[in-house]
Amino acid sequence: MSEPAAAVPATPPPPSAPVPRAPPKRAGPHRWRFYRVGGLEQPYLETGEDLARLAELDQKLWVALSCPTRGLELDARTLELLDLDRDGRVRAPEVLTALRWCDERLVDLESLLRGGDALPLADIDAAKPAGRVLLGAARQVLFHLGKPEASAVLPADVADLTRLYESTRFNGDGVVPPETADDPEVRQAIADAIACAGSERDRSGKPGVDRKRLDAFFEDLAKLDAWARAGEAPDVAFLGEATAAAWEAFRVVKEKVDDHFVRCRLAALDPRAAVAMNRSEPELVALAARDLARSRDEVAAFPLARVEPGRPLPLGGPLNPAWAAALAALREQVVAPVLGADKAALTADEWELLSARFLPYQAWLGAKPAQAVEPLGVPRVRALLAMGKAPIEALVARDLALEAEEAAIGDVVRMVHYHRDLALLLRNFVSFADFYDPRRPAVFQAGTLYLDGRSCDLCVRVDDPGAHAVLAAHSRMYIAYCDCRRPGGEAMKIAACFTQGDSDYLMVGRNGLFYDRQGRDWDAAIVKIVDNPISIRQAFFSPYKKFLRMIEDQVARFAAAKEKASEARLASGAEAGVGAATGGKPPVPAAVDVGKMVGIVAALGVGAGAIGTLLGGLVSGFVGLEPWWAKAVAVLGVLLVISGPSMLIAWLKLRQRNIGPVLDANGWAVNGRVKVNVPLGAALTHAAALPPGARRTLDDPYEDRRARTRRRLAWLVVLAVLAGLLLARRAQVWPFAPHAPEAPPPAVSPVVPGR
Repeated sequence: MSEPAAAVPATPPPPSAPVPRAPPKRAGPHRWRFYRVGGLEQPYLETGEDLARLAELDQKLWVALSCPTRGLELDARTLELLDLDRDGRVRAPEVLTALRWCDERLVDLESLLRGGDALPLADIDAAKPAGRVLLGAARQVLFHLGKPEASAVLPADVADLTRLYESTRFNGDGVVPPETADDPEVRQAIADAIACAGSERDRSGKPGVDRKRLDAFFEDLAKLDAWARAGEAPDVAFLGEATAAAWEAFRVVKEKVDDHFVRCRLAALDPRAAVAMNRSEPELVALAARDLARSRDEVAAFPLARVEPGRPLPLGGPLNPAWAAALAALREQVVAPVLGADKAALTADEWELLSARFLPYQAWLGAKPAQAVEPLGVPRVRALLAMGKAPIEALVARDLALEAEEAAIGDVVRMVHYHRDLALLLRNFVSFADFYDPRRPAVFQAGTLYLDGRSCDLCVRVDDPGAHAVLAAHSRMYIAYCDCRRPGGEAMKIAACFTQGDSDYLMVGRNGLFYDRQGRDWDAAIVKIVDNPISIRQAFFSPYKKFLRMIEDQVARFAAAKEKASEARLASGAEAGVGAATGGKPPVPAAVDVGKMVGIVAALGVGAGAIGTLLGGLVSGFVGLEPWWAKAVAVLGVLLVISGPSMLIAWLKLRQRNIGPVLDANGWAVNGRVKVNVPLGAALTHAAALPPGARRTLDDPYEDRRARTRRRLAWLVVLAVLAGLLLARRAQVWPFAPHAPEAPPPAVSPVVPGR
């Protein structure tokens, strides 16, 4: 384990070892228990033996085969530990791997079913090799947290592992911070390596170096030192330590001196070129008009000295003032050491000689390695190479010697999270026990949405409502996608499945309130809807609502047409009035077609008579039904004819409601058909209801009493008409009943006279 600071003892006192319980025998086939809920067969996971033999259960019987690691009401760290391949999904093989891993370390897997935040040390099996290592690591964790007598490890104990290593020098990760070394020189060497080669984060949170960065650092040191030694060769550093300063003075004027001797050669080639090489008189006049103190660049563009055929370059005397200082440095640091201090002018051949002397130095500079260790300087580089990397390597090796022991700390973290959350995942993975249990929500249920007098519990997080709706539409559920925001700017998107009530007032733009699983409230607004039937009751009233909406539309159109006609008449009247006032000829009114009007009235009369006859026949037939229950059957038949088709379609779709597509669109792989039937839908969406024992008064001060009176009178009229019809029927004076043919008069025998 880590080497602790001097303030604590090196090893914790050994606590009493827990007595391991004998694991159950696992011979022969396992007898599984299944239960049926919501029309879905699901396995019971109620014993440690069930978990241990889960690999033997046919995965076709699992409700889900994979789930995402995001958007679930489960600890993100637990899902990260389960996701072994880091692909953002937890699949069935990874769940089985986690169970096998726990089985190798626990006395009985039933402790996972008990769960809880605390991992009791007594549940770790010291008789198993992996369990023994885990138990030792758990004791070390408690010891370094100052709780050596504790009997359980909590998630909070391993939430921040840096606390375990704050007082340790070595922790098994192979990274050594400068504070690890006792020798100040080694400590400074580690700091130099961090500054030049970068750092790795130690488990304690401090920057340090590992073996890889250490090797790269010393490789760079060796390359820079080899290059520096090559620069000390006599042909390279021909002026010794003054070579660098001489090169700098040479480099500054090299191009300008080359330019001067080229101009002199051109002047020797053609006498006419001499004037041009010295610049023309107009250029000199233009330059003279400038402020030469501020026109240094323009002055520097002129030749170093007067150009003449074969003329040497004077190192003093008449020179371009912009280059005078640079030529003086060249004479002092280059010409004097090589050609002599009395040299007053430089010929072209002498310049070529000087240039040739600097060629090795120039090549050496070009071979300089681009290393991050250059800021250390050659003396420091050589001091580090003289010390060597062996002292730092010894520290790294000492740290790595604890690697196996420290790796068990990660096992403690894994086991604490598995012990608390793995059974919860299984109840929402192998089976959907939590989803069908009204006492606890499933891990994919994000919270509760309150909207339109209902609370919707089946809400899942989504990233893209448009993409999610493509697959979720196959669930046959009514889904309202909402944008949820909090005052601080935090935002998320949810898909709320409404499974009770109706959709009359659910529309894009409506606002509600969403409560997440932590109890925080969010402002919610509907942004998209996937329309499907919600209930049979909604389907029953749907035809009548459509009929009323059709009547409203027709009335609105009729009113609009009448308003338009009225406006046309007003406009015509206004035009006639204006014409009469201005002396114009008033418009001639259209002649009334009497024949046409008579035809319209006759048609209306015929239509009204036909409708009256039809209604009379219906009422007559209805009243004439005997016995009384035949009337009820007739009413039900009419209702069935009107509402039956929509109710049948709704019933078929409600039977097919399935939460699988909603979860699959979020990255799940739902294996079973998790249906949401009508009773389950009523449990997932709750309508507003008065609390038990509530009292209320029906006296509404804002009630439209006149409308109430009219409604009551209308009902009284209807009841009176029905009562009159019944009485007329019984008295055989039913006005619309067909009359029986009159009986013919009795036959009279003819009287024969004389008889």
